[in-house]
Amino acid sequence: MKRTPRTKQLLKGLYAALGFGSSITIASVFILSTTGSSGYNMDSLIGSSRTVSLAPLSIGNPIAAFRGIETVSPDTPSDALSKNNFVNVAVHQSVKARRGDTLAALLNRAGASRQDAAKAIVAVKSHFDPRRFKQGQIVKVAYQTNAVSLTSKSFAPGSFYGFSLTPNPTTELKVTRAIDGNFKAWKLERVLTTQPVKAEGIITSSLYLAGTRAGLTDSALAELIRVYSWDVDFQRDIRKGDSFQVMYNRVSDDNGKVVKSDVIKYATLTLSGNPMRIYRFKNKDGHNNYYNEKGHSAEKALMRTPIDGARLSSGFGRRKHPILGYTKMHKGVDFAAPRGTPIYAAGNGTVTYAARKGGYGNFISIRHNGAYTTAYAHMKGFRRGVRKGSRVRQGQVIGYVGTTGRSTGPHLHYEIRKDNRQVNPLRIKMPSGNKLKGKQLVTFLTTKDQIDDAYAALHIGPQKVASAD
Repeated sequence: MKRTPRTKQLLKGLYAALGFGSSITIASVFILSTTGSSGYNMDSLIGSSRTVSLAPLSIGNPIAAFRGIETVSPDTPSDALSKNNFVNVAVHQSVKARRGDTLAALLNRAGASRQDAAKAIVAVKSHFDPRRFKQGQIVKVAYQTNAVSLTSKSFAPGSFYGFSLTPNPTTELKVTRAIDGNFKAWKLERVLTTQPVKAEGIITSSLYLAGTRAGLTDSALAELIRVYSWDVDFQRDIRKGDSFQVMYNRVSDDNGKVVKSDVIKYATLTLSGNPMRIYRFKNKDGHNNYYNEKGHSAEKALMRTPIDGARLSSGFGRRKHPILGYTKMHKGVDFAAPRGTPIYAAGNGTVTYAARKGGYGNFISIRHNGAYTTAYAHMKGFRRGVRKGSRVRQGQVIGYVGTTGRSTGPHLHYEIRKDNRQVNPLRIKMPSGNKLKGKQLVTFLTTKDQIDDAYAALHIGPQKVASAD
C-alpha cells in the first residue's frame, strides 16, 4: 500500500504520542521525590533518614495508587530501593470512625485480627476508655510490611503493628507491638500554641460563605451559629448587608496544624443594623457561658432549632396537609434533613414520652419546667439510654432524623408547647437564661472591657475581610 504524505504525517504524530505516553508511564514507575502527601506513611523501624515518595502508579495496591505513598527509607535507602525490598518498614494509614463503630470494629476493618485488636485495646485501657470512642475520630493504624504486602490487593498493606489516636487536642496515645508479640501503650502530651484570631465579614448570601471567606474554621462557625441560635433564625433573619465580627482562639500543634478553634471569646452579629454582642465568661460555678454586654445570658432556656444544617420545610400555621390532602393547622415546624441527622434536646428537662405515637411516628416529649414542653416527631430512632423518665441536658443528642409515621420524607417535626398549647417555635419569646448580679456582674464588666481592648488591638489582614457573593 502506498503511503501518501498526509498518511505519513499522521503516522508520525501517532508514534510521537505513543512514545510520549510510554515515557510518562515509565517515569511514573521510577520517579522518587521528597513530598508531604497523604496516604500510606512508611516509617523505618530500624532508623530514620530522608523522606521519599513513590509515584502512585508504581504500586500495585489500588488504595496506594489512589492516595499516593509517603515513605521514610531504611538505613540503606539506595540498596533497599534498588532491590525493591522494603524490610522492617512500618506503613500507616488513617481510618475514620463510622457511626456505630467501636475501636475494635475499626481495627478489624483496617485489617487487624480480632485477637490482635483485643490485645491492643487492653494495652490502651490504662490511658483511654474505649467506650468513649466516638464517630468521626481518626485512628492512625500501623502495619509492618514489605514489598510483597504492598503489591497485594488487600486493604491492609501488611501485618497489624499498632495504632495511635488523639482523644483530645492535648494528648496523643500510641500502641505498638513489642518483641514478645504483646502490645505496649504510652501517652504523649502534645505541645500546643494558642493564638487569638480576628475575623470580620459582610454577608451577601449566607453566613457560612461569608465566614469561610473571612477565615473562620468550620468548628468556629458551628460554635458561632450555636451561640446565636437561641435568638436568631438563620434561614429567615439573615439579610444581605448584615455583618459579623469574631475573636476566637486558634490552637495549633508543633507542626502548625490547627487542632482546635471552637472557643469564641467575643462576637458581634449585626442584623438589619442592630448589633448583638456576646462575650465568653466563666461564672462562679466554673462554667464558661456567653453573655451580652449587660451580663444577660445569651443561652435561653430553649433552643429554637434543635438540629444542625437543616432546611425549614414547613412553618407554623394553616397548610394543606401533604398526605391527608385537606387544609389543617400545622402546630409545629418541620426541618428537612438527611436521614440519621442528630436531634438535640432543646433544653434541660425530663423525658415524658419516648415511643411510637400514631401519625407522629417515633416521638419524644420533654418537660422543661411547669410551663414548657417540647416535642420531636418522625424520628428514625432514639439515642441509646433515652427513655421515659430520663433526664436530658440542653444540646444532648436524643435521637435521629427519620420518616416514621405520617411523613413524606426524612424531617424533624418540632413543637414547643406552653401551658399545653402549641406555639410557634420561631416567633415565641424564649424564657431567658440567668443574669449576672453583684460581684459577678462587676467581674464580668471588667472582663468585657479587657476583651474589647484585645479585639481592637488584633491586626486583621486583607484576606480576613470577606464578602460572600
